[in-house]
Amino acid sequence: MLIVEDTEANIDVLVEALGEQYEIAVVTSGEAALEAVEEDRPDLILLDIMMPGMDGYEVCRRLKCSEQTKDIPVIFLTAITELESKTKGFRLGAVDYVTKPFEILEVQARVRTHLELVVQREKSERLLANILPQKVIDELKRHGQSKPELFRNVTILFSDIVGFTQAAAALEPEVVIRELSQIFTAFDDIMARHGCERIKTIGDAYLAVCGMPQPDADHAAKMVRAAGEMVAFLEQRNRSVATGAAANAWLVRVGIHSGEVVGGIVGTTKYLYDVFGDAVNTASRVEQASEPMRITVSQSTYELSSQVVNYEERGCVGLKGKGGIPLYFVSGMP
Repeated sequence: MLIVEDTEANIDVLVEALGEQYEIAVVTSGEAALEAVEEDRPDLILLDIMMPGMDGYEVCRRLKCSEQTKDIPVIFLTAITELESKTKGFRLGAVDYVTKPFEILEVQARVRTHLELVVQREKSERLLANILPQKVIDELKRHGQSKPELFRNVTILFSDIVGFTQAAAALEPEVVIRELSQIFTAFDDIMARHGCERIKTIGDAYLAVCGMPQPDADHAAKMVRAAGEMVAFLEQRNRSVATGAAANAWLVRVGIHSGEVVGGIVGTTKYLYDVFGDAVNTASRVEQASEPMRITVSQSTYELSSQVVNYEERGCVGLKGKGGIPLYFVSGMP
């Protein structure tokens, strides 16, 4: 918490009342407040209005004009009691307005309330980040909508678990969900490390992309590397079944294709970010033509990544709705 106050007696009272529960920094001018926020962003600001130099109104205005600081809650703590001043404070973006002389119990209650709101907002944003790309979240917050966008250079990965439907029928539902959750959580971590992003899961199928919504010139190689780690993770996990560290062994089949896709939000009440286009269909067909614990890529992915990935030619393989196209097995990384 940052306290911006130029009266020593008020500083002493606030620090004594709030210091045991919160980490507090104190500055005595508006200019110092802006510098302090740049160095160490607080979760909440208690801001006086009447100060020498820059007043609290201007401090609040500047904070709310910056993308980096606009979400920091500001509570005005001031001797100005006029309704016009309160209205101006809220219009500038303050979340609360407390007048001096203040009751410390009231200040404590208001601080506690607004910090709890910060915690709840951060939880909501973390949940949203698990559903939508950050770029889309920012657009929704800024404009209330996110328009579909064409991405010309993207690599798409599809994977599914071999024989999952039959194997799952013999397991308790809780076991099935637990197994998928463990596997897909590991896949998500792998994707994040390589700059890729999971789009969705459908049953035992896993769809991920690289090169969107932020462009990435190395999208093909990054996705192939991520796929290699997915297979390696399952190999390691399967070896642990004998020791009881994992309950069941699973085999994955992976297909990768590079091309252009359209990405956008589906729905208006329950948001789902999805990708569309022929490249997505092709990636799905490539995955179906792959083999257990093998990674198969299309010609486009091969051309984009063959300098950094070793491949084994499979020749032309017939794909449903696509005819015969050249496919390649990943055989290793140089």
